[in-house]
Amino acid sequence: MRNRFDPEYEQRLVDQACRYPESFRELYRHYFPRIYGYISYRVDSVSEAEDLTSATFLKAIEGLGRFEYRGPGSFAAWLFRIARNQVSDYRRHHQRRGESLPLETLPELQDGTVPPEQAAIRQEQNIHLHQLVSRLSPRRQEVIILKFYAGLRNREIAEILELDERSVASHLCRGLRELHRYCLDGRVWMQDGKE
Repeated sequence: MRNRFDPEYEQRLVDQACRYPESFRELYRHYFPRIYGYISYRVDSVSEAEDLTSATFLKAIEGLGRFEYRGPGSFAAWLFRIARNQVSDYRRHHQRRGESLPLETLPELQDGTVPPEQAAIRQEQNIHLHQLVSRLSPRRQEVIILKFYAGLRNREIAEILELDERSVASHLCRGLRELHRYCLDGRVWMQDGKE
């Protein structure tokens, strides 16, 4: 499977999926890891991430006839806007019910060959990283998560967040600089998992 679709190929797949819903399968396979990665970072459990990812793709299939292709990256931007709205609705619902949103532990994507000690260190590093990212402004959090957890390009992030690419680059640069400063200030050692 390709890491990125050729824009013309993606447009053909979208057009085909509008006429034949079963053709959506290849789009799903391509975007699932990125959508799931984004959502799993934003919610408190693996099962919620799976449910919201499914709901995202269901809404995409239902709304495919209304999607308007505007050039490279427009489908990804549209799909991530749906995912972002799903997460926002989820958070609103849980906050209204008075539930707290606990610090999520990022799901480990392991093949079972990582020793338990190393997995524990990685999990602790993920918790520290999440704590650091949560200290950023909401806009910078979103840019960092879309860039590094969803694997999007700056152009795609710009379209999703309705910013220009320079603003995305600026948020990314400043966000990474802030994260670096937080690591140094808090003596969070991301290499060995010690605090």
